[in-house]
Amino acid sequence: MHLVFSTKNRVHYIRKDIQDDLFSYMGGICKSMECYPLIIGGYKDHVHILCLLSRKIALMKLVEEVKAHSSGWIKRKYPDLENFYWQRGYGCFSVQADRTDVVIKYIQNQEYHHQNKSFKEEYLDFLHQYKIDYDPNYLWD
Repeated sequence: MHLVFSTKNRVHYIRKDIQDDLFSYMGGICKSMECYPLIIGGYKDHVHILCLLSRKIALMKLVEEVKAHSSGWIKRKYPDLENFYWQRGYGCFSVQADRTDVVIKYIQNQEYHHQNKSFKEEYLDFLHQYKIDYDPNYLWD
């Protein structure tokens, strides 16, 4: 599964100095829920998690746990980020086994991808690529 979600209001909270620790912490949460991460990455205002979804847990529960625990962790570890929050929603896209290498490379190159494309543009591209209908009135609240 390829999970994607952003910071609340797409604020650039995910600084370079916290990325490795944050992604590692999120990976630990996924592992504890038997949703083994293949890669976790992102950029200033969003995160991508490519993981194997456990048959024992609902996707919604995984996202809820990752967001809640990582948000609390960020606020405790980085007091200057006391106003950190994740957005309410998320995107989840299934990935065929023979396409995981492509997605891994994509996630590894987030900084490069976002030199010319915002998170909103990237997310809309995913929705169109996967042919997902959406109501733009509810997409960015």
